[in-house]
Amino acid sequence: MALPSLEVMAAPTNATATRMVCVGLNFGFVPRLFFPTTTGKDYELTERLEPLEKFREDVTVFSGLDHGTEAQGGHGGVHAYLSGVLSKHSRNMPEANISVDQKAAQIVGSETRYPSLQIASGNDPNNQISWNASGVSLPPISKVDVLYSLLFQKVDPKLQKTTQAKQAARASILDLVKTDAEYLQRKVGAQDKAKLDRYFTSVREVEKRIAQSSEWLIKPKPQVDYEIPSGVNTMDFIDRVPLYYDLMALALETDSTRVMTLGLADIGANYGGFDISRGYHQLTHHGKVPEYITELSVIEQFHTEQLARFLNKLKSVPEENGKTLLDNSMVLFGSGMGNASSHSNKNLPLILAGGGFKHGEHKSYFKDENQKIATPAGRLFVSMLQRFGVETDHFGTASGTLPGLEVRA
Repeated sequence: MALPSLEVMAAPTNATATRMVCVGLNFGFVPRLFFPTTTGKDYELTERLEPLEKFREDVTVFSGLDHGTEAQGGHGGVHAYLSGVLSKHSRNMPEANISVDQKAAQIVGSETRYPSLQIASGNDPNNQISWNASGVSLPPISKVDVLYSLLFQKVDPKLQKTTQAKQAARASILDLVKTDAEYLQRKVGAQDKAKLDRYFTSVREVEKRIAQSSEWLIKPKPQVDYEIPSGVNTMDFIDRVPLYYDLMALALETDSTRVMTLGLADIGANYGGFDISRGYHQLTHHGKVPEYITELSVIEQFHTEQLARFLNKLKSVPEENGKTLLDNSMVLFGSGMGNASSHSNKNLPLILAGGGFKHGEHKSYFKDENQKIATPAGRLFVSMLQRFGVETDHFGTASGTLPGLEVRA
């Protein structure tokens, strides 16, 4: 005799799943134009935050968070934005310099077509912000048409069979290599064993990817009423960035993935289509020259405007229990660079939106009146991971959640 179907037995639906999106800017923001001067719910929006006025109750602005001395290094420290650990310091850590997105992706498994997606506006090595547990940076997708194809393009049946054959061959090769490595592991010293452990972790990740892609290869991709323009990959930065955000919103809505990163770096040689007369990197080293800051503001304002546009898209998608896609999606926006002009990785400009947290405030986490000692940003990541469903009380070099950041009842 079978039990009757009960509501408590129902598996969680896609609409109630939690998502995580992390957006990282290579060059940060001019601090005085980004950070509010007052804290609490009545903080005054700065020039840079004005585009978020409509979403004031959906976002929290943070100050006084960074990764401490572990992630100092100017532009060379930006890659630690989502990990809090420089890659060169990760060797002896249990999960190397794994980034928060990849820690979250570990529990997604095969529930979505892609456990995670890494996207970037270019191939700037300083802005590789997504890292796995083996200390390897995950190559991002920079071409809009490739991203669109991965998400929504139908797979040709002939190509499908060829891909299945290739995956089977790769799996066989992995089996052979793993057998040899296991034999070797019994004969080497402690240092080499540690290297082999990293190797086995990488092999297991590849195995999971092959198994997952094989399962999803026979499942049709979702159909969406969205087309990308022709010549999209040669479009200026100012025209391409909105398309990345559009496809990210659709990927979340169709549950194609629940974890994404978007790295936004240099804008290109032709100034990215902005009405400016100098390069982005040059402008960030403004030395407080008013003309430089004015032109830099054009780019920085664009970024917060695009964030607002993305949040609006997520908020317009209804989900179960009267919630929206934004309610179920935590969106981290910021940088591993605190002040590009002085090459400082301190006091990172960070915004968290959605995800079911209580928002509407500017929260300062400086531990002293002179605003010199910050709180580990990794504690914010622990809060995010717990909200995502990861059972952990530490991340990287940080322990505990971020005090005062609460979940809505």
